[in-house]
Amino acid sequence: MGEHGHGHRSPWARLRHRFTPHSHDSADRFDNALETSQRGMRTLVRSFLALFGTAVAQAVVVLFTGSVALLGDTIHNFADALTALPVGVAFALGRRAASRRFTYGLGRAEDLAGVLVVLIIAASAVLAGFEAVRRLADPRPVTGLWVVAVAGVIGFLGNELVARWRITVGRRIGSAALIADGLHARTDGFTSLAVVLGAAGVALGFPMADPIVGLVITAVILLVLRNLAKEVFRRLLDAVDPATVDLVERVAGEVDGVRAAGEVRMRWIGHSLRAELSVAVDPALSVTAAHHLAHQVERRLTWRVPRLTAAVVHTEPALGAEQAHQLVGPHQKLL
Repeated sequence: MGEHGHGHRSPWARLRHRFTPHSHDSADRFDNALETSQRGMRTLVRSFLALFGTAVAQAVVVLFTGSVALLGDTIHNFADALTALPVGVAFALGRRAASRRFTYGLGRAEDLAGVLVVLIIAASAVLAGFEAVRRLADPRPVTGLWVVAVAGVIGFLGNELVARWRITVGRRIGSAALIADGLHARTDGFTSLAVVLGAAGVALGFPMADPIVGLVITAVILLVLRNLAKEVFRRLLDAVDPATVDLVERVAGEVDGVRAAGEVRMRWIGHSLRAELSVAVDPALSVTAAHHLAHQVERRLTWRVPRLTAAVVHTEPALGAEQAHQLVGPHQKLL
């Protein structure tokens, strides 16, 4: 079984897998930036409409039942629908062409959108915890329990549908921001289920069930926030999967004429990767031949490495390169 095998795991391991950002890069295929942005935008529009419709349906129930718990969940779902806006803006900015000022384009706007989603999840955790503690201190009656429970189920189904869309497409196109937004929707779906469990507890004569479940949901949100924040801030700090770095070195080393490959540097720009690396070649090669070989390496890399769109390949002689580096160090100038 590979690194991401999913069989024969404990329920806790499956739960953590479900709420943890992860990647199946070995099965991914490269999509160009325009295609992936369009796919991401379609997903955002569909998920916005689904969440907005869910919130409207819950709002109708609130009008007839006066449920404070459901009102909070409804407001939260309206807010969640609006989180599609910063991610959508990031996708639109990422499609702009590079300029003299922004020489790599604006693809990293997605990373900023991911940070915004993290902040929204953190605010959700604070709000959920505050409401749970407040309701423990001041319990409130809930009427129309069966209708409230149905509305909670609707909230869960709507959020889970949106979560599946966003996470699936986010992993396919390599968008950390879209994955973050999908995980946010998934946590909110379980927040909606808290309304159902709370209503069931009240129906069974245990009015404190609602705030207790609210505290449990707060803990789940904090767990998701921890995993998600690590993923988003790793992307901000240019972290990449070490296995991808190994793949770049291996693929470059397989090109005819390359004796060794190393000094690999990689970074995400939006949902695409760029790489810089050095390859050792025959010292007798002409400048033209070495230049041609560098392009061969780049073409092979963009074909074999998932989501890699460009590679800057530095050729150096297999013998004598270190002496040249010592003559011209990183902080020296040629005279």
